[in-house]
Amino acid sequence: MSIEKIVEQALQDGYLTPAMESEVGRICDTASELSIEEYMALDRMMGALLTGEVVAVPRKQFINVMEELVLTEAIARVAEIEASSERTLDLGDIAAYALNRLPPLYATTEEGATYQRSRAKEELHEIIAKCVNEATATSLDRPEFFPERTGIANKGTKQELLNQVSSLLQTYAHGLDPSTNR
Repeated sequence: MSIEKIVEQALQDGYLTPAMESEVGRICDTASELSIEEYMALDRMMGALLTGEVVAVPRKQFINVMEELVLTEAIARVAEIEASSERTLDLGDIAAYALNRLPPLYATTEEGATYQRSRAKEELHEIIAKCVNEATATSLDRPEFFPERTGIANKGTKQELLNQVSSLLQTYAHGLDPSTNR
């Protein structure tokens, strides 16, 4: 999305979301030079922010303490398994699996988060550990599909790339030759 479209959307909605702000920042960081239109759009956005026509939505008004607790438990479990075996586990998959089976513990202040942490450690520690263990077991039971698979290297000459694609097609598309399907 362009800066002009983001500014137009923000002016229409009356809000500048964190995602919109990040996208404008990304565009500004990666562009070697902004166009006059982009500068004008940014100027218009600044004016709208200063007058209150557009309100910037704060990045995060709350935290989910359960995410912290699950990640802590999952990191410990994954590190234990990876240290004692040849397996590599996806921490994100394990955390998401467990979080989908646990209640959220949102807080809007640090005091609230501290309360939620202590409450969860007392009341939910066993349930959190059980969900992380289930997630880990599910991840370990998942078969590795095509472990011999490698990506096509984008280095070298065009001929080397064509050779890689040709080899790939010969390996996996042998049954697609119309002359052999009679």
